[in-house]
Amino acid sequence: MNSQNQVESTLKEILKVVEPSREDWVTRFKIINELREVVQSIENLRGATVEPFGSFVSNLFSRWGDLDISIEVSFGQCVSSAGKKRKQTLLGELLRALRKQGGWSRLKFIPSARVPILKIVSKWQNISCDISIDNIQGEIKSKFLFWLNEIDGRFRDMVLLVKEWAQANGINNPKTGTFNSYSLSLLVIFHFQTCVPPILPPLKDIYPTNVVDDLTDCRCQS
Repeated sequence: MNSQNQVESTLKEILKVVEPSREDWVTRFKIINELREVVQSIENLRGATVEPFGSFVSNLFSRWGDLDISIEVSFGQCVSSAGKKRKQTLLGELLRALRKQGGWSRLKFIPSARVPILKIVSKWQNISCDISIDNIQGEIKSKFLFWLNEIDGRFRDMVLLVKEWAQANGINNPKTGTFNSYSLSLLVIFHFQTCVPPILPPLKDIYPTNVVDDLTDCRCQS
């Protein structure tokens, strides 16, 4: 076996290890449904929706990847109207409800972050969850990555491999000043766009207008 074949064989073995199983998908949906029940038990959050985003939605997560959740409370609007203080208050109420219910560990509320966030760990496979309020930017990024994933399956494989490489080398942790997973995905996008011939098109060909402006002008009909 020549060196190129050895590399390809090794990469395929790595992908087999990190590839989520059906159980991994089922477990994450179970966590989402449990969070929905808790959210609906909170008076100030009744009617809000629990929406996953991040690598789970873009189908770029490994079997031990975490779960990003946005609680949508902007009733009648397509864009968040909740201010930071409101988000802090709602996440604080959710924290108390989760503690009361039990079954969650390592609950940590970070109200002072640029985007207030509640970090928890589920009893199911010890999956970490990051919960925020009206995280429209996170949802937009997830959708774009999903579209790119649909264009060419090699994009997903490369992102998973790069993320595993980064974790193995200690450079996939923004808390220590290194790359977050979204940044690593952007590096893969750039590489695929600059291949000869290119594998991925310019992002403007996927969404030709300004998505932020479109969402800002958008209002849902009640």
